[in-house]
Amino acid sequence: MPVYIALQAIFEGIDSIPYIWPIIKTIPWIVLLWILKVFFSGASNLAERKMHGKVVLVTGGTSGIGEATVRALAARGAQIVLLTQHSLSDPFIVEHIEDIRKETNNELITAEQVDLSSLHSIRKFATKWIDNAPPRRLDMIVLCGNTMTPKSRAVQSTREGVELNWQVNYLANFHLLSILSPALRAQPPDRDVRIVFATCSSYLGGNLEAITNPAETAAKHKKVSKREKAADTTAPPKAAKTPIVDAYATSKLALTIFALAFQKHLSAYKRPDDMPMNSKVILVDPGFCRTPGTRRWLASGTLLGLLLYLLSYPFWWLVLKSPLMGAQSFLHAAMEEGLTRSEGGILLKECKQRNFLRAEVEDEVVQKQLWQYSERMVEEAEKRGALERARLKKEEEERKEEADAAKELKDYKEKVGKKDGQQKGAGTKSKKGK
Repeated sequence: MPVYIALQAIFEGIDSIPYIWPIIKTIPWIVLLWILKVFFSGASNLAERKMHGKVVLVTGGTSGIGEATVRALAARGAQIVLLTQHSLSDPFIVEHIEDIRKETNNELITAEQVDLSSLHSIRKFATKWIDNAPPRRLDMIVLCGNTMTPKSRAVQSTREGVELNWQVNYLANFHLLSILSPALRAQPPDRDVRIVFATCSSYLGGNLEAITNPAETAAKHKKVSKREKAADTTAPPKAAKTPIVDAYATSKLALTIFALAFQKHLSAYKRPDDMPMNSKVILVDPGFCRTPGTRRWLASGTLLGLLLYLLSYPFWWLVLKSPLMGAQSFLHAAMEEGLTRSEGGILLKECKQRNFLRAEVEDEVVQKQLWQYSERMVEEAEKRGALERARLKKEEEERKEEADAAKELKDYKEKVGKKDGQQKGAGTKSKKGK
């Protein structure tokens, strides 16, 4: 067919081909769209590494970038342990694991129930993992678990009283790695252990003054409250960031600082065999991607927002990466052999090492302050969680006692009713006999 069209153009002239000029005018636009799509899709991972036998823990591995990373690692033979909030008997997680096993031809895909919004759930899993002799094999931890409350929603807190973005994006990772730290340090010296954090450029807008300068922050709040009392209530409020955006950006900033502090924590450990520490922390910025979380945030958690998102989907398809392309830097962090010789504590974006754009993330004083603050926060939150669980347990026991008492009363009434009926029946028969 193409040869026939070319011959017709040569012998009969280009104008003899139907619709040729609209096609010629359209081709440059198609080429431009293709170039833009390739540009916005970002770099591809070119590294390859044998993953057979390697044990990988993954949070956030059931959707978005985490799922794409899991499928790619499983296809290369890695043993994947998904940490998911779903019950292990949930049909969704059962079908999800079966789907990955069939697609990747890898049966070594399992799951553990870990709710990142619950410090108690994290502690139960992590303590069970390290309570093993000899230590269980652990080659990699990929931390893709992430949430961002839609702009239209009010600030949400967990049952333990922690703001949701801070808990899922930062404190859950801090708590999990703090407990798993002995398991990481106990790995043999010939094993290349990597801890991969998912971060993003929003950390540049984070604010940790309440942690690093608590006295100054308290004084500012005091001044602001006095001004608010004296201010005219009819005046329009000044523009400011929403608490949700602040919370998300601050959680990512805290995660970045903690990741570098955790690398120092691992490197400072003196191994019994006098070998150098083999655990490396790698931060990954995947860029802007078309994930369920991004869609929920762009739609503001409303039906109208979802409709607008669907109507503008061609634009988002063009400028946002697919989850698979967003996973490329994670795969580079997992498989690049050159990272074996690095000291860890590096940032990858578009499969290349980048510099941190905020100086305080590498400040040891800030790292120490955040670590100590996080430890206190975990301790206080776990106490609140224990009290809440005790209260719920007591209420459940009271409901059970009330249900048992009601059942006993019902059984007693039925028993008494039957006896009364039998006595009445016997009395009637005796009267008829007389």
